[in-house]
Amino acid sequence: MQTILGANGQIGEELARELKRNFTSGIRIVSRKATKINDTDEVFSADLSIREKAIEAVKGSETAYFTLGLPISSDLWEQQFPLILQNVIDACKINGTRLVFFDNTYMYPQDERILNEETVFEPVGRKGRVRKQMAEMVLKEMQSGELEAVICRAPEFYGPGKTQSITNTFVFNNIKADKRLKVPVRADKKRSLIWTPDASRATALIGNTPEAFGQTWHLPVDDSHLTYKEFIALAADIYSRELKYTVVPETFFTIAALFNTKVKELQELLPRYKHDNIFDDSKFRKRFPAFQVTTYRQGIAAIKNEHNIKA
Repeated sequence: MQTILGANGQIGEELARELKRNFTSGIRIVSRKATKINDTDEVFSADLSIREKAIEAVKGSETAYFTLGLPISSDLWEQQFPLILQNVIDACKINGTRLVFFDNTYMYPQDERILNEETVFEPVGRKGRVRKQMAEMVLKEMQSGELEAVICRAPEFYGPGKTQSITNTFVFNNIKADKRLKVPVRADKKRSLIWTPDASRATALIGNTPEAFGQTWHLPVDDSHLTYKEFIALAADIYSRELKYTVVPETFFTIAALFNTKVKELQELLPRYKHDNIFDDSKFRKRFPAFQVTTYRQGIAAIKNEHNIKA
């Protein structure tokens, strides 16, 4: 049995499909309102902030994947994320279950440094500090030998379906709505974006590679690291239409944050857009050379096709 905790977001859904496709039909889907992804899935609705529910959720599981997400709220993250993760860690230790922790890059420095698995944690803002705390909780357990665990870390998403990200919101949602595109802060800095199905496929692969445990892995990205200017030019070629965009300066976000809570929550993420953001996935590529990374051209074409189908 392999269990996905927080299974009804984009990463969890793609993960369930990949596990069924290539690894196992014994999949348990866990979330507050759990629903099947595959017809053979077992479902378990649970609030993982309740320790007993977390223990029950992973009972009988060989591997548990932590893909749980929360709304972008610093207050909520501080109150819920460490509590839920501690419950999951305890549950895995009690049940003898391996933990695959799906992580982001919020704890990393937001400057021009190339990011690899050895990059020091220098978070900017409250959400970054929460993600640092969570990563360190898992690292501590791995180092103590009390929990068999692995960290799978992904940069900013772009992708199909339920994918939520700045790039999907500012670029692809506006393409679909025939509106002018927006680019945060700078359009001329290199970016590292991960195709969400690739993130899930790579996580499933790591979770089913026993020797990968006890480590942190950067998940694979298109290594061209296009700037937003180049990314939008590629999208224009694929969509066969002119795509105009506006670069939204940091001062706009500062002013808008005074009146808009969502914008306020985004502010701590903005420094990364002032610099080249290079996410080094060479460790993964070396260990899993057969893994086929989705190129930006392939990913953008898939989003276009999805938009056309839904139109």
